[in-house]
Amino acid sequence: MTDAAWIDAALTSARPQAVGALLRYFRNLDTAEEAFQNACLRALKSWPQNGPPRDPAAWLIMVGRNVAIDDIRRSKKQEALPEDEAISDLDDAEEQLAERLDGSHYRDDILRLLFICCHPDLPATQQIALALRIVSGLTVKQIARAFLVSEAAMEQRITRAKARVADADVPFETPGAVERSERLTSVAAMIYLIFNEGYSASGDTAEIRAPLCEEAIRLARLLLRLFQSEPEIMGLTALLLIQHARAAARFDADGAVILLDDQDRSKWNKSLIAEGLALIDKAMRHRRSGPYQVQAAIAALHARAEKPEDTDWTQIDLLYGALEIMQPSPVVTLNRAVAVSKVKGPQAGLDMIEPLAPRLSNYFHFFGVRGAFLMQLGRNDEARTAFDRAIALANTSAEAAHIRMHLDRLQRDSQPRGKKAGK
Repeated sequence: MTDAAWIDAALTSARPQAVGALLRYFRNLDTAEEAFQNACLRALKSWPQNGPPRDPAAWLIMVGRNVAIDDIRRSKKQEALPEDEAISDLDDAEEQLAERLDGSHYRDDILRLLFICCHPDLPATQQIALALRIVSGLTVKQIARAFLVSEAAMEQRITRAKARVADADVPFETPGAVERSERLTSVAAMIYLIFNEGYSASGDTAEIRAPLCEEAIRLARLLLRLFQSEPEIMGLTALLLIQHARAAARFDADGAVILLDDQDRSKWNKSLIAEGLALIDKAMRHRRSGPYQVQAAIAALHARAEKPEDTDWTQIDLLYGALEIMQPSPVVTLNRAVAVSKVKGPQAGLDMIEPLAPRLSNYFHFFGVRGAFLMQLGRNDEARTAFDRAIALANTSAEAAHIRMHLDRLQRDSQPRGKKAGK
C-alpha cells in the first residue's frame, strides 16, 4: 500500500472516533467537522515526512482541538475583554476540558455520534445524509450523486438536519445503558436503510449507488466492534455481507435484473459469504433471536445452496413464519408466499397473497409475484394483467424490463406451434 493510500485509509478509519471526541468537546457539529478537516490537512503535510503516529485518531483529535481553539481565540480578539475573575479562571477551565477530552472513552464518542445522526426528530432521509457526511466523511457531491439529487439539494438537506439537531439541544454527555439500548435499534435501522439505498438500485444507477452498500457494511462492522456480544448487530452485519456478496451476479451486461435462481453463483464473493455465515452462526449461539438474525439466516440458506434446487425452502418458509411474528408485514408475507410456492406449489402461494391485495395495491413486487404464480398455473390472461400492472408500478427501467421478459414469454407460449409472430 502506498503512503497516500495508507494515509487515506487511516483518516477514514479514524474519522468517527475523532469527530465524536471533537463533537463532545466543542458541542457543535460544524465546529467538530471543521476541526477534523483541519487536522487532516495537517496530517497530509506531516505524516509523509515524519511517519505515521502510533495512534492516528488520538493525533487527529489533539491537533484538531488545538487548531480549533486557536481559531476561537483569534475570533475572540474582536470581542470586549471579560472581567478579571473570568480571565483568571480561563486556564483552569481549558485544562478541565482537555482532561475531559483526553480521558474520554472513544467507544462512547462514536456511539454518541451515531445517536445524534439517528435523532428521532430527523426524518430517515436526513438521518442517512447526516450519517454519510459526518460519520463516513463522504462529500456532499458524493452523497448527492448516490441519491440522484443536485449538490444544492443535498447540501440543504444536511444543513436542515444539523439545524434540527442544534434546535433539539441534544445532550453530549456519555449515553447511559438505557439510552444505548433504546437508540441502538435506531442506529441499526439507519445503517440498514443506507444499505438498501444502494442495494435497491438497478440499471444505470447500480454502479453509482453501490458505494452505499460498502459504506453501510463499514458502519455495521464499526457498530459490531462497539457491541461485540450483541447478536442482532451480528445478524445485521451478516445480512449485509451475504446480500452484498451477490452484487457481481445481480445484473446482466445491459443492466437487467437477474433473479436469484438464474444468477451465476461462481460470481458470488466467497469471502464475504464466509464472514457472514460465521457471524450468523455466532449470533445463533446466543439464543436471543431477532429480525436481523432471521433475515440473515434466510440469506445464509440461499448462500449455502450450491445450486438453486439445493435451496432448503421448507426451512426458509419456517424462518419467514418467525419473522411474521416478530415484524408483521404484508411484504414479509409476500416473501414467505414465494417459499411456500416452492414447497407446496403456485396455488398455495397465490392463496396466501390474495388477502394482501388491498394493502399492496401499489406495490410493484406484489403484482410481479402474483403474475408469476398465475403464469405457472397456466392462467395467462390474468398473469398478463398482473404483469401490466407491475410495469406501471416499476421503480426502475430494469424492473420494468424484467417483467417484460415474462410478457414476451407469455406471447411466445400463446403462439400456435409451427407459426411465428406476424405470419
